[in-house]
Amino acid sequence: MIKTLFYSFFLLFLAIPAVWAAPPEDNSNPADANRNLQGQVNSVSQFSDVQPTDWAFGALQSLVERYGCIAGYPNSTYRGNRALSRYEFAAGLNACLDRINELIATATSDLVNKQDLAVLQKLQQDFAAELTTLRGRVDTLEARTATLEKQQFSTTTKLNAQIITAISDTFGNRVGGDASGNPKRERDDSRIYFANRGRLNFESSFTGKDLLRVRLEFGNFANSNGASQIAAATGTGMTRLNFDYDSNETLFVPHIRYYFPVSDSLNFVVGPTGIGYTDITNTITPATIADDGNGVPSLFGSYSPLFRRGGGGAAANWNITKDLVLTLGYLANSPNVPSGSNGLFNGGYNALAHLAYYGKQGAIGVAYSHGYSPAGVIDLSAGTGSVLSNAPFGNNIATSNDIVGAQGYYRFSPNFQVHAWGGYIWANAKNSGLSDISNGRGGTDSLFVNNGDNANVWFGAIGVSFPDVGGRGNLPGILFGIPPHVSNSDVRQEGNNAYHIEAFYRYRLNDNISVTPGFWVILNPENDSRNDTQYVGVLRTTFDF
Repeated sequence: MIKTLFYSFFLLFLAIPAVWAAPPEDNSNPADANRNLQGQVNSVSQFSDVQPTDWAFGALQSLVERYGCIAGYPNSTYRGNRALSRYEFAAGLNACLDRINELIATATSDLVNKQDLAVLQKLQQDFAAELTTLRGRVDTLEARTATLEKQQFSTTTKLNAQIITAISDTFGNRVGGDASGNPKRERDDSRIYFANRGRLNFESSFTGKDLLRVRLEFGNFANSNGASQIAAATGTGMTRLNFDYDSNETLFVPHIRYYFPVSDSLNFVVGPTGIGYTDITNTITPATIADDGNGVPSLFGSYSPLFRRGGGGAAANWNITKDLVLTLGYLANSPNVPSGSNGLFNGGYNALAHLAYYGKQGAIGVAYSHGYSPAGVIDLSAGTGSVLSNAPFGNNIATSNDIVGAQGYYRFSPNFQVHAWGGYIWANAKNSGLSDISNGRGGTDSLFVNNGDNANVWFGAIGVSFPDVGGRGNLPGILFGIPPHVSNSDVRQEGNNAYHIEAFYRYRLNDNISVTPGFWVILNPENDSRNDTQYVGVLRTTFDF
């Protein structure tokens, strides 16, 4: 039966130059035309574009009318005014041979008469060369198909990948002056640089509804210690790109995630490493705005800093209604480390509750996050704000935090949408002692911190973007925001606000390649008006495949 199907297809495709030389005559939906070549016809004359010029046509016509053994396009034409090629005719003849052999083998009441067998024998003799060639081609196709089935990568796994390359530079003197923090020796330490990041995602499904993702990643945006090179050159994380991670092109596995539903309204996400809030819930921003390779280029501008925390753990998503989703998750900083102040429940962690409502034109969410960071790994604002907002009691003091945030977007038309987010952080010192506290000028001061000291940090942004303006897949946009700012503290607060103003234009070259020029300005970097304004420019190229 496999060969019969192949021969039917060859009836249409073997004489490729002839078949495709004439353009299609109908304007029907391509999906309908491509559905299959299943329509059985009862007479050769039903193929309106076949020319009955010799005895062979009449002979085959008689066989088709008796045994119904040729399949054609749904509209019963070959889409062109031309005679059948000998190879196409041979394919039709072969289909009739198979049909008659099937009737003989099954010994049904539709037995073949001797006259038809004689005609069939003469047709076989006249078209012997074409039949031999046809069967050889089908045998080759069958062999290739078998090889593909045996050697395919996986029946359950597919690979999708994203490669980002970026040329970038900043303008404006570094925070506080030179690398030693001397304000009298101000200078711009950054130079034009060209770096990359690649992600290879192996995604497997075992039931058709679940999804296991294992990611391989490499890049060279960071220093050998993992710190952002651009932040080191400018003295502030406010200049960071959304994708400036990884160093020395080292290939590693930063992310393992397994999603599985247990009912139509409840699903779970689990993973031992690299699971962030963005992997267990939605950031409530428009499509691709928060994507590293196709959205806002800056780290701060891509989505709310509230969602930039994670590790390893689990989460549940409950669809309370079709449009209302509640996410509950728990992620430990180092769940795989069994030593003191580590592990799943004895080290740093973050817990999330997020309620999101999805409407026809937009969505809105309210989130609460509670976390604890041991001394040495304090990262409250995830590197998106000032050094002080990241560690309001310094890196030597264990810190707990409570964060509330709201985020949402609305699409006024297919080409115009607005999104916004904001949040407030309550930080609490969990031990006492001297700690190096950022002074906002690239240096630190040694200050005493008491157990129970408090600090408050807030942040927010609003963006406007224009999907498909200038061409399908394009995305120009602008964003204004206030990076995380310490507004009140028992230790040290910041007197000025930094302001982030950004513009970008994603230009879609094709379905797999986009180019994004982006530019943003940071007024009062590190929330200190004594620092020079910073300007960041980037040309990002993204390959998705």
